[in-house]
Amino acid sequence: MTGMIRETMEYDVVIVGAGPAGLSAAIRLKQLDADLNVVVLEKGSEVGAHILSGAVLDPCGLDALIPDWKERGAPVTVPVRHDNFYMLGEAGQIRIPNWPMPPLMNNHGNYIVSMANLCRWMAEQAEELGVEIFPGMACSELVYDGDRVKGVVAGEFGKSADGTPGDGYEPGMELHGKYVFLSEGVRGSLSKEVMAKYDLSQGKEPQKFGLGMKEIWEIDPEKHREGTVTHTMGWPLGGNAGGGSFIYHIDNNQVYVGFVVHLNYANPYLSPYQEFQRFKHHPMVAELLKGGKRVAYGARAISEGGYQSIPKLVFPGGALLGCSAGLVNVPRIKGNHNAMLSGKAAAEAAFDAISAGREGDELTAYETDLRKGPVGRDLWKVRNVKPMWSRWGLLPSLKLGGLDMWTNTIGFSLFGTMAHGKTDAAATGEAKDHTPIDYPKPDGKLSFDRLTNVAFSFTNHEESQPAHLTLKDADVPISVNLPKYAEPAQRYCPAGVYEVVTEEGKDPRFVINFQNCVHCKTCDIKDPSQNIHWVTPQGGDGPNYPNM
Repeated sequence: MTGMIRETMEYDVVIVGAGPAGLSAAIRLKQLDADLNVVVLEKGSEVGAHILSGAVLDPCGLDALIPDWKERGAPVTVPVRHDNFYMLGEAGQIRIPNWPMPPLMNNHGNYIVSMANLCRWMAEQAEELGVEIFPGMACSELVYDGDRVKGVVAGEFGKSADGTPGDGYEPGMELHGKYVFLSEGVRGSLSKEVMAKYDLSQGKEPQKFGLGMKEIWEIDPEKHREGTVTHTMGWPLGGNAGGGSFIYHIDNNQVYVGFVVHLNYANPYLSPYQEFQRFKHHPMVAELLKGGKRVAYGARAISEGGYQSIPKLVFPGGALLGCSAGLVNVPRIKGNHNAMLSGKAAAEAAFDAISAGREGDELTAYETDLRKGPVGRDLWKVRNVKPMWSRWGLLPSLKLGGLDMWTNTIGFSLFGTMAHGKTDAAATGEAKDHTPIDYPKPDGKLSFDRLTNVAFSFTNHEESQPAHLTLKDADVPISVNLPKYAEPAQRYCPAGVYEVVTEEGKDPRFVINFQNCVHCKTCDIKDPSQNIHWVTPQGGDGPNYPNM
């Protein structure tokens, strides 16, 4: 809103996003200097409302940040007791033994957790140290001072659908900092802006992504095995897409059932959500869930590019943390430990710069620490697994990726560092080259339609605001994507946001039901025309995940 005068607040460090990376940075800053003014801005209605993760947690990040987390009552109480890996066929499964797997794949010493609840606990630890945390405060704009990022605009409310101020409009405020940390998670809108403005991905491989979908089930206590971790590959995806499932037995007779589809699939008729629903009808999974009930649902994109896709992490006035930087270890299906370690490293670099009166300098120490330290070492060992999978498919990549991870544990690779090639959007094939997929109808017991499931994400958006899913060109969905790609937005979105409506005697229309959006960012990533741009809605809107 040009010409708008906003109130300003001054801080030492402004942190966007109360996930594990942002909260770790806030905690570490206050551990180092209790007098630093640190603020965390969270777009969810509360801390944890927008946190969705598997999650099996490697506690190394928590150990480094809060060594006495057990005594402090962290909700990290379910150790992994059994670790299973299966290759699925349509009617059966083969267990893959654990012994040939590289040591880094072992889950011994890890914990099954709700990251939403862990972030709520971390927020309490941060507030005890004096960090200010403001939930329901979406950061809609960056504020620049010349070429430097000096802050963000947060808390703008009450825009009308056309983007003009409505009744009760609140312009929000500017929060300025010596440093601004962007820990928005995957494909954050402000992170996208700084990556483009400062060309942070120059010379790097394109970031790759998966779509992770998750349901929480309460199951028959007779079938519940607390601490059991199961991963599967194979059916139902087959050769259509890379990906697999996870089934984690947490406490209280609950099971996390999740499914990940790599977004570099070619067939535009593929529906990741429908593949997830079909997976639950596999005899092994159906037997586990029979008699149980689904109590929550959500979805989130996952960064999968690994070491070679990490952008330059620092820019004038700030840094990228956690999944904004893309720090997930794909074969381990873990990123939360690296998010925490990145937040800690960024905080230490900012503390040193501020203490030495160098505020505003680029935090090159953070960049070095992340690439050469534990995060870089973690990702370096597995850097070829994802490109192998993309290039050669499941079975060859299992064998060659396993070999490569073994040799990398002693410091060398037969493959060097492999490239990813195309973006996930560019990997989408044309409809004429692919066959539509006939998915079974959901039965309402094990499988559900999208809109029914979205109700279990407790998503809500104020309908009078502008749609936060914006089109660069409103004609592209019908004029380009429909004839060329059968408009895949109808199928890749796990929340039923996008529809092509056809009425007799009228041209087809592209409809955006933004109220359904669970903020997964898949559309921003997978749209083959790169025509959809996800921006943040007003604060507090979106999913309200309980214990995802």
